Amino acid sequence: MSTSLSTHPRIAFIGGGNMSSAILGGLVRQGMPAQQLTVVEPFEPARAQLAQQWGVHAHASADEAAQALAQADVVVWAVKPQMFAQAAAPVAPHTRQALHLSVAAGIACASIARWLGSERIVRAMPNTPALIGQGMSGLFANPQVSAEERQLVERIMGGTGQFVWVEEEAQLDAVTALSGSGPAYVFLLLEAMTEAGTAMGLSAEQSYQLAVATFRGASALAAQSSEDAATLRQRVTSKGGTTHAAITHMQAMQVPEHFIEALHKARLRAQELAAEFGA
Repeated sequence: MSTSLSTHPRIAFIGGGNMSSAILGGLVRQGMPAQQLTVVEPFEPARAQLAQQWGVHAHASADEAAQALAQADVVVWAVKPQMFAQAAAPVAPHTRQALHLSVAAGIACASIARWLGSERIVRAMPNTPALIGQGMSGLFANPQVSAEERQLVERIMGGTGQFVWVEEEAQLDAVTALSGSGPAYVFLLLEAMTEAGTAMGLSAEQSYQLAVATFRGASALAAQSSEDAATLRQRVTSKGGTTHAAITHMQAMQVPEHFIEALHKARLRAQELAAEFGA
């Protein structure tokens, strides 16, 4: 494959949900002509929204989009894991020539290759902040994927935020547990902090604003600092102070240990998904 994002490759999306919209939006903002983008999405309201929002071609089925699929340089798989095999069957005959980029959680390259008849596969594990261009994705490429194709994937995913490459496919399960599911952990803590604030006399609006801004600011500080998280935490935890009271209580309740255990549970579920839906 000798194309690049600057030469406007033809990209087909299987599935038109939130992640497709996030990637499409990133591409359009980078200057990708909408006529180079095709979406296969059976749900009519989703098709209408994508066509209206991004001006892309949206089709109800693979048969309807057969010509566009046959011309695609890249096929992006944005389907639910349990639907991947079913979605692949009508698409595979048209896309032997394409590079395949999957954002389906837990479905291994071996299963995708078996369903599509191609080993040129990259798996991506993004997260929902991709919807506003602030996402974090883990990427893994099969050995059959060229360096140029990896660069093309970086340009496609770059519109959704940051990314890191992993060298072993199994590491994507850890990415899933850490950053893929990670926004939900933050939202859970935002819920708890908001509830605590209201219980202490603040309004729900004030509590939520304070909590969100605290996460935003602490994350920005961590991103810009050369110090690790433990050191940054220690700098705001004066012995005998208010922060120390909260942190020591969390440690006594084994909150860090329970949190780490929860991430291991998420990683295990990612492995289970691969066994359950990748057969």
